[in-house]
Amino acid sequence: MALIISLLPLALLFILMLGFKMTGYKSAFFTLIITIALVFIGVPYIDILPERFAETSLSQLVLWSSIEGVLKALFPIFLIILMAIFSYNIVVESGQIEIIKKQLTSLTDDKGILVLLMVWGFGGLLEGMAGFGTAVAIPAALLIGLGFRSVFSAFVALLGNTVATGFAALGVPIITLCNEAVVGGGAPTSMINEISAFTIIQLSPLFYLIPFLILTFTDKKAWVKNIFLTLWVGTVSLFVQFISVIYIGVEAPAILGSIAAILALIVAAKFIKKEKSQILGHSFVECLRSWSVYIVILILVLLSGPLCAPINNFLKSHLISTVPLPVLENVFKFGWISNAAFILLLGSIIGGLIQGLSLKKLIKILCKTLLNLRKTALTICSLIVLASIMNYTGMINAIANSLAGITGSFYPLLAPMVGAVGTFVTGSDTSSNILFAKLQIMMADKLGMTGNLDLVGITGSESNWLLSANTTGATGGKMISPQSIAVATAACSINGEDSNILKSVLPFALIYVIIGGILVYFLS
Repeated sequence: MALIISLLPLALLFILMLGFKMTGYKSAFFTLIITIALVFIGVPYIDILPERFAETSLSQLVLWSSIEGVLKALFPIFLIILMAIFSYNIVVESGQIEIIKKQLTSLTDDKGILVLLMVWGFGGLLEGMAGFGTAVAIPAALLIGLGFRSVFSAFVALLGNTVATGFAALGVPIITLCNEAVVGGGAPTSMINEISAFTIIQLSPLFYLIPFLILTFTDKKAWVKNIFLTLWVGTVSLFVQFISVIYIGVEAPAILGSIAAILALIVAAKFIKKEKSQILGHSFVECLRSWSVYIVILILVLLSGPLCAPINNFLKSHLISTVPLPVLENVFKFGWISNAAFILLLGSIIGGLIQGLSLKKLIKILCKTLLNLRKTALTICSLIVLASIMNYTGMINAIANSLAGITGSFYPLLAPMVGAVGTFVTGSDTSSNILFAKLQIMMADKLGMTGNLDLVGITGSESNWLLSANTTGATGGKMISPQSIAVATAACSINGEDSNILKSVLPFALIYVIIGGILVYFLS
């Protein structure tokens, strides 16, 4: 009975989104209301409430769990998403996105390089900077403009929007994963860096699988070229992302890895026929202006990271707000200038001014972006409050106990699948981490994963290795998420083809998650 009641919120979320096709914000909010009712109706009778809350009234526990959830949702998760979309909207409003598109599409006529450039390089950059569908919609639309079939464009855009999502929007999925796993949030930097490194290791085979699949579906006959490009681009992307994680931090891997991939493909184009040498007559200054928003953000990311210790230490020690949560026995902390949202805001404003927009226009764009994301804010708040209530009332622990009993030592094989299911339902790597971070860390405890690992020179705990598996699987679930598929079909003007697209990408999503599970299991 404890397991049934604890699973009801997750089951309801599935049913509302997939069965009744209810929108994300409505599904999340309705599920939250039902979960609160379940707490008062079911929890007192199934004895799952943690011992430390035995003398706490359920109304107080729900209230303070909700307060913590809303704070976590708004600061910094929603702020980062808001500023990420704001930065992209500036580039669109200034018209510079069209120049960026032309620059990218004028580099080569080789189909394999063009497709990989769009969905792996530029798509990964968009995911690292903004996310939220831009990394699917824009590359897919560009490919159609270049003469590729609509179904093919949607398919490869979904394949490409996987690995980079783990570090999307300046690392917010990983940061959220760590904060959700730590009691009271505020995960230490060392833990975030460790989880980031473990995630790269778990994703390493997929840095080669995904480009190879994209190239193969583009040109099935060019085996030699496809293998060469796969090894070249996969190695460059993996190496740069790994180095970024170790020496810069969680904010940079997707961005720098994608930039490196673009440069690697430009180099590869020099050795493959049908090379183009001009970028449509744009001067160097014009090129800098068109990329200025992203360039400024990247510079600020590098300056605020561990490489510049004085700046990094200053940001982390100033303008920090704290909110005591007495019933939960912890404190919520938020650094106003040490989080990625501030970097995105500052970089977007500077870049927007360089692109010729006035400060008044930038404020209007920000307000419009905020208005357009009101449903997203409700979705994120509802999901994080839901996860917080499920955690503090013992529901997550009840699920973990049951899973540990059923799967035993084989659970690490399934850990990425849990993350993939979360993304499939919610459409977001971050939301999947919100839902299942506590579950993964509890499973590690149930399985006695308290030792240390030493992988390619990275030393860390077994529990963090299992926690990383959630975001590894979540990146694979991204390609089959109904929300992602809806974005792809809309961008390609093939509405009504959602089920066919899902069928085409589903086998590869399963292979993706299985590879992740095998790696997690045998290296744990």
